[in-house]
Amino acid sequence: MTEPMAEPMAEPMAEAGAEPAVVIAGAGPTGLMLAAELALAGVEAVLLERRPDQELVGQRALGFFARTVEVFDQRGIADRFLELDQAQTGQFGGFGWVRLDVGDFPTRHNYGVGLAQRHIERVLADWVAELGVPIRYGTEVTAFSQDESGVTVDLSDGRTLRTGYLVGCDGGSSLIRKSAGIAFPGWEASFSSLIGEVEFAEEPPYGVHRNDGGLHSFAAPDEHGLTRVVVTEPRLGGPERPTLRDLSQALTAAFGTDYGLHSAAWISRFSDMARQAEAYRDRRVLLAGDAAHVHSPMGGQGLGVGVQDAVNLGWKLARVVRGTAPETLLDTYHAERHPVAARVLHNTLAQVALTRTGARAEALRDIVAELLGMDEPRRRIAGMMTGLDIHYGSNGSNIDGGTGAAEPHPLIGRRMPDLDISTRSGDQRVFTLLHAARPVLLSFAEPGAFDLAGWSDRVCLVEAEVAPPAASRAADTWELPVLGPVPAPQAVLIRPDGYVAWVGGPTAQGPTAQGPTGQSPTGQSPTAQRPCAPGLADALAAWFGPA
Repeated sequence: MTEPMAEPMAEPMAEAGAEPAVVIAGAGPTGLMLAAELALAGVEAVLLERRPDQELVGQRALGFFARTVEVFDQRGIADRFLELDQAQTGQFGGFGWVRLDVGDFPTRHNYGVGLAQRHIERVLADWVAELGVPIRYGTEVTAFSQDESGVTVDLSDGRTLRTGYLVGCDGGSSLIRKSAGIAFPGWEASFSSLIGEVEFAEEPPYGVHRNDGGLHSFAAPDEHGLTRVVVTEPRLGGPERPTLRDLSQALTAAFGTDYGLHSAAWISRFSDMARQAEAYRDRRVLLAGDAAHVHSPMGGQGLGVGVQDAVNLGWKLARVVRGTAPETLLDTYHAERHPVAARVLHNTLAQVALTRTGARAEALRDIVAELLGMDEPRRRIAGMMTGLDIHYGSNGSNIDGGTGAAEPHPLIGRRMPDLDISTRSGDQRVFTLLHAARPVLLSFAEPGAFDLAGWSDRVCLVEAEVAPPAASRAADTWELPVLGPVPAPQAVLIRPDGYVAWVGGPTAQGPTAQGPTGQSPTGQSPTAQRPCAPGLADALAAWFGPA
């Protein structure tokens, strides 16, 4: 059996002082994750962050769900989050305040992680530093221009950077998106809420409250005596930074008193505005995270969607930068991720509707809660909320799996299960094969059944067996969240982001597959340097470049 590679086979990064291949605007979770992905692929990037350091003031994301934990696990960093004293794991996910339990989902991480964004960023920033990616704090993009060969980026410190690609991870009010002229259609806010950590002279009524003014909550004071408060404003707030007076007025409107509010560590505002970039790419400028989509924080999906944007984009951008794939590969980023975020916007609009006050909303909430108490609706909605049901093939951007069959294998375009496997180097998990962020051809066929001579510099061939005690039950079927059992294949081609690009088995010869843009991508005769499997060569060339 072929031993899996322990380290990425990436070329060294460009020498210090050279123009970075990629400039990333914004060192939040999305930008940090993208920087790490590019570093793992040996592509030089630089992060620009307007904040003076990585410290985050105020409330942002409060954690992430199962698929994002899996993504971190695929890179070998999940434990860095899970082992933090501040991290909590459990069934935190919900749909419009209706709790969703995913404890029976077939994944090692059938739970959510409660962890404030400032801690998440700290872990990611430490990882990025280990990978050697520079972060320029106190620096932001003020303007840019692009041409056929690259992007010229003007910085707030008066300097100019020349780069191959510019990625906007700079939030919902993204200068990158606006300057690129990318439309941001959607829905205006119908309400706004204030959130903060404050001190009261009187004890407020802890817990969640609904009244004619909206949805409000008070958390018990923390070790510093600060109470986290959320209150719906009586009138839609504007873009200006909210003040202690604004919070006092909102509390008084909702409860008739501000409970002796006298100081705040921070106060911020959020709303149910929902918008999505019309395009995620304009030639050499790309968008990810909140720069590409904003929505209500209801359901807690935002951070995870941004991190998964980065993981989808990172390996594709690296292939294009290295010249092993055409620029058209970047079009699959929009094709795959735009529908995912569109669905998030759709479900957050529905969740906001469920939190309205009044008898009509209560009736609707009762019906939805009853439905989500049933297994099948619960699994479907929970799969959507956690990201475990993502199916890239459903939007037409993917290959058909390379078999030429009328119905592609159900694994195509879905996350690869984290099976326990036995290899020449010992027992391990599938996700450990992805730590280096490289594609893997995982074969359960006879040793020597596949020849990756034309792609061995880019794709890792791992010959394995399903490890006991799972071997007996995984021999015929693999269990996927929401979808259920699927036929166990002889071999799978796993993309660096953990999604399946090809499924099949060894044969003497077979039909070719189409690439993600619909073309036959090998540019070779049908028999030149072909692995002995139907369509595998086409799948390899489509996603990872010609042999």
